[in-house]
Amino acid sequence: MSQPDLEELAEIELQGDEEKAAALSIARKPLVVPTPGQDPALSVNHPFYDVARHGILQVAGEDRFGRRVITFSCCRMPPSHELNHRRLLEYKKNLKALYVVHPTNFIKVLWTIFKPLISHKFGRKVIYFNYLSELREHLKHGQLIVPPEVLRYDEKLRNLHRGRVPAPAKTPPPRPPLPTQQFGVSLQYLKDKNQGELIPPVLRFTVTYLREKGLRTEGLFRRSASVHTIREIQRLYNQGKPVNFDDYGDVHIPAVILKTFLRELPQPLLTFTAYEQILGITSVESSLRVTRCHQILQSLPEHNYAVLSYLMGFLHEVSRESIFNKMNSSNLACVFGLNLIWPSQGASSLSALVPMNLFTELLIEYYEMVFSTQEARGGLGAGAVEAGERSGPVSRGRTPRRPGLAPRASAAPDGARETPLVPEASR
Repeated sequence: MSQPDLEELAEIELQGDEEKAAALSIARKPLVVPTPGQDPALSVNHPFYDVARHGILQVAGEDRFGRRVITFSCCRMPPSHELNHRRLLEYKKNLKALYVVHPTNFIKVLWTIFKPLISHKFGRKVIYFNYLSELREHLKHGQLIVPPEVLRYDEKLRNLHRGRVPAPAKTPPPRPPLPTQQFGVSLQYLKDKNQGELIPPVLRFTVTYLREKGLRTEGLFRRSASVHTIREIQRLYNQGKPVNFDDYGDVHIPAVILKTFLRELPQPLLTFTAYEQILGITSVESSLRVTRCHQILQSLPEHNYAVLSYLMGFLHEVSRESIFNKMNSSNLACVFGLNLIWPSQGASSLSALVPMNLFTELLIEYYEMVFSTQEARGGLGAGAVEAGERSGPVSRGRTPRRPGLAPRASAAPDGARETPLVPEASR
């Protein structure tokens, strides 16, 4: 069969598809996306709010053939765990044409490789455009809705083509979170959405699980987990769905989830304000460092203080089982230091790791003194200061004794010695 005959058959198939779609238009489930005249602020109770809130899909009128046009803005795609991609692509079976604007070289190469394996019918639906002006030729005038970031990128490409220096890009506005969002939102947001509960649900669930089933697990918080699994659990939490860690058969997964939750807070748990004070801990006389830690924590917001106290209390329990889990306060500090504090601009330098980890180690090792319950949010008593002075500095690489408690074993079974961790950022 000749090439013209194939094209004619493909055209007949396309027309048949359109006739079927028209006949079934009444029974077809409508696509829920905001139209140009519709209020973009959909109700959080809308069944497609989780998709529409990102502004990925917009109805943009009709093309030259009278077919409904829907823009799909890839620049607004969130991290994979924040979106149900199956719901996003429910319309894919009704595609009559696919216009790809600003295709990358990678996309073009993939298309060239797989085009022989794709049906001729679908291949006729895909059209590439290098610029928005080329796309507008296929649409009715003034109907195309283009995100500002796409317009800036299109202008950048045109300037590069003309040899001009592109203007600096602007950061797009943040997207509204889901009502059930757990990752990447502030402590205040979580408190407001959980009836005033101070401890975020993810933190409470993971700590409870690890306290019951993971305290004596060797290398707790030191091991990694599958990125795919972590993202899947984040997606479930963000959608308000239950998570049963027993289903995954790995106690290290909730440990990674806990660290991920801390790392994705918009502001560090120890706050940006306390960053410079914490870096100064190494210049404090060793006998006064516990007192200094207590003083720094008094400047924390009450909510941050409560969450930090809850977390450090649990890590103190973990360190007391270091004979089994090999995670003493020094090792735990190497893991959690960078997840509790970071600068407001840029990343922490290698020189900042020492004071950050030392501060975290003091919080864990001397938990009961730093988070004094009798004089919480106040000054340490004289007895506590004396105890801190007698104890001396926290040694690196071993588990120090806590003042006022009976000595506890710090050596591993059979005389094996614990190996201190190397900070993750310096590996």
